[in-house]
Amino acid sequence: MAETKKPKAGAKKAAEAPKTEERTVSSENLLDEVKKLIKEGNVQRIIVRTKEGKELLNLPVAVGIFALVFAPFAAVIAAVVGMANEFTLVIERRA
Repeated sequence: MAETKKPKAGAKKAAEAPKTEERTVSSENLLDEVKKLIKEGNVQRIIVRTKEGKELLNLPVAVGIFALVFAPFAAVIAAVVGMANEFTLVIERRA
């Protein structure tokens, strides 16, 4: 009888971990960049930070729901733009 191996408990979770990338964006391009990322469809979360590292926004992105409630977030992002000249976007993508 052949012996079946069970996968390690952490193996599946490590494979499902989101991929993270960071981009530096000017205040003029912040809203356009966020819109572009959402349209890509594989983004799970967008975090907006100042260049000093202070987290200003942490937006979970659920494709269907986010489209309905994006307008209020756009207003918040527009308000955030006045706070700094340069931002770092932390983008979590589905693995």
